[in-house]
Amino acid sequence: MSAALPTVVIVGRPNVGKSTLFNRITGQRRAIVGDEPGITRDRIHGLAQHDGSRFELIDTGGIVVHDQDYIPSEILRQARVALQNAAHIILLVDGRAEITGADRDLAQMLQRLGRPVTLAVNKIDAAARESLAHEFYDLGIADVYPVSAEHGVGVDALLDKIAATLPAAPEEPDTTAAPIKVAIIGRPNVGKSTLLNTLTGQDRSIVSEIDGTTRDAVDELVTHNGVDYLFVDTAGIRRKGKTRLMAEKLSVVMARRHIRMAQVVLLVLDATEGIVGLDATIAGYAHEGGRALILCVNKWDQIQEPKKRAFERDARDRFKFLEYAPLVFLSAKTGVGVKPLFRLIREVDAAAARRIPTGELNRFVEQLRFEERKIFYITQASVRPPTFVVFTNRGGPLHFSHERQLINQIRKRFGFRGTPIILKTRAKVKAGAAPS
Repeated sequence: MSAALPTVVIVGRPNVGKSTLFNRITGQRRAIVGDEPGITRDRIHGLAQHDGSRFELIDTGGIVVHDQDYIPSEILRQARVALQNAAHIILLVDGRAEITGADRDLAQMLQRLGRPVTLAVNKIDAAARESLAHEFYDLGIADVYPVSAEHGVGVDALLDKIAATLPAAPEEPDTTAAPIKVAIIGRPNVGKSTLLNTLTGQDRSIVSEIDGTTRDAVDELVTHNGVDYLFVDTAGIRRKGKTRLMAEKLSVVMARRHIRMAQVVLLVLDATEGIVGLDATIAGYAHEGGRALILCVNKWDQIQEPKKRAFERDARDRFKFLEYAPLVFLSAKTGVGVKPLFRLIREVDAAAARRIPTGELNRFVEQLRFEERKIFYITQASVRPPTFVVFTNRGGPLHFSHERQLINQIRKRFGFRGTPIILKTRAKVKAGAAPS
């Protein structure tokens, strides 16, 4: 997100409705919402505006100030990063519950920061319940607003107060050069969050050996050699039937959604475990979505070098449908092999967006060696993925092997490294004949 925009940070103990309020203010379902406590763990960023004010909104994980367990302590550390530069802080509490020790600890911590803090008392969805908010003045925060994040009650008044305290936002940025959106996918615990942290140069995602640590998709904008990249670390995708918690089920749904929204997908594989069936299933999601794809073999620093060639042979054998995808070996932990990813991402993104002029395609057809049927001409219908319409002497799809042969010849002539190619066949109608 833009570092020039003022930031507003939502904090609170677990399960008070922070993600619901985040989604309400940003106007999109960016953060996962559910009844299970502790769903949000990493910082979630979104853009928001109110009454002419534009700002960056940050949703944080549920904070318990004195909880020393690994995940809660990492959530607090992530929140502190956001709070350091906050222009305004929203402390969200549950209006249907009594004040807790966690609420008091958090209120005291925020007041010590010396930044503007507004207390939002959530789950006040009717005027008759507004009196429930009065007891929360005991937390020592002067500005108290009863709201219902779920129904939108009181949110405009809360935003009026916040917008009045924010510095003026800069002019809308030029969006002619939009960032390349890159989704990092894979099964749980293969190193996706570590790779995001290495690519961004900061501890952007919580990293642990606990499966399913990442739940929401975590994104970060990075500029490298003058090119902007928006990296999205998605939750680990599990096999159907292996996902029990509602939060994990929603994580998988959101991860697949981010695959569809991405321009380039990095599929992270674990060199220490080898390729498993679930890796191929996840790769299929990216392939079926027509995304440009790079296979990233992580944890390579833990494997002896002579095994690299055997691993690559195995990968190409298991991923026959991904013959177009580059395969790179790296260590997200040490950073070895990570920097070249930027160039490769640009290359496959450009390939996915490449459009071949009709004249070049006509010259290609003249030299084409293809036995299955007569090809009169080819046109390119669209990009991302590159899609070609092949006009032949009879209707019906090409046989799989012939389709693959034609795609290989297109690649040999025009490239398209890292992106699937789609072929559609049409029968050429003779002049004066009715189409079939």
